[in-house]
Amino acid sequence: MAESTMWWIAAGAMVALELFTGTFYLLMLSIGLVAGAVAAHAGASLTTQLIAAAVVGGGAVLACYFARRRRPGDPSPRSERSVNLDVGEVVQVPGWNADGTAQIRYRGAQWTVIHRPGITPQPGPHRVVELVGSRLLVEAL
Repeated sequence: MAESTMWWIAAGAMVALELFTGTFYLLMLSIGLVAGAVAAHAGASLTTQLIAAAVVGGGAVLACYFARRRRPGDPSPRSERSVNLDVGEVVQVPGWNADGTAQIRYRGAQWTVIHRPGITPQPGPHRVVELVGSRLLVEAL
């Protein structure tokens, strides 16, 4: 079997593994394996193929890592309505404690409510924006 065929089989296996695990970085490594296959098609030596695969795959992983790290802060999954059905609900806060928390009755249970940092809390209606541990993070309406 030709060297390039082995590279293509490895790249396909890496893509299949990514589909099972959902690890995006495996796709970047498979790009490196494709670079090794291209080098094999070009008639490069095995050492050159390995170096091409390592440099391209490693570079793609690093580029992906730094691109994701530099993106502005993605919202926490805890603040998405599809993950937490409390997000977006309106609650009534009768008053705030000196420590910046409040106790409310919500869904038949006692909850501790906190507000966003840097905001002076006011009693009244608030919208739940995130669940932080067992506390509701709210913002005034």
